Amino acid sequence: METLSSKIQAIAGFAFAEVFRAIKAARPHRPIHPQGIRLVGTLERDTGARLPSGIPWLDTAGTSEVEARLSRSIGLPYALPDIIGLAVRFTEQDKLADMLLATTGPTGVGRFILRLRRDAALAVFSSMMPYKSETGPVLIAARTIDGPAKLPMEPGTFRSILGNESWTLELHHATPLGAWTRWGTLTLTLADGLGEDTTERFDPVLNPLPTAGTYDWTRRLREPSYAVARRRG
Repeated sequence: METLSSKIQAIAGFAFAEVFRAIKAARPHRPIHPQGIRLVGTLERDTGARLPSGIPWLDTAGTSEVEARLSRSIGLPYALPDIIGLAVRFTEQDKLADMLLATTGPTGVGRFILRLRRDAALAVFSSMMPYKSETGPVLIAARTIDGPAKLPMEPGTFRSILGNESWTLELHHATPLGAWTRWGTLTLTLADGLGEDTTERFDPVLNPLPTAGTYDWTRRLREPSYAVARRRG
């Protein structure tokens, strides 16, 4: 039997989808994240003892080649700050996996609040929506630990500053209000040395993180909007 909370979640998901549909009328190709920078690199999961997350893939050492897209979510003028999105894709056992992060605060309830930022290197990114692990909900976060001191989100400036350098982010996991624990690094460079935008679409609903579950409530909130975004044109 459908509960009151699940009905509310479904209504919220439908409302988000209607907002997406309205934006899509003006931006047929990409309702949000209209312009981006294509990056490639490596996701390395740490070796050695560390506090487990309860997601087997995340807790096991390994290396994955990745494609990524960095973008301004709303598409505001470049003079203004925007929510920065970082989408990361890799293949695990012949299946695509997409990890989507956005700029938030780093601590407490702040990690659930989207924040406007001008500079990717100075930002904290998190998943906001928790993954379902063997031990409960898990959030993922990323923050810069190496590379240019500043990476402004105007594409031409970003490409010029990053150039042939690498941008390395430290990856963490946490329970919704718990302390962050490092689990790996993400090292990115401009794709083809240019970072021209990609036509690829990243979708955590269709391409979930390996060995991580999805809570029904997060699916109810996300699926309607992603279904609208998937429609071309």
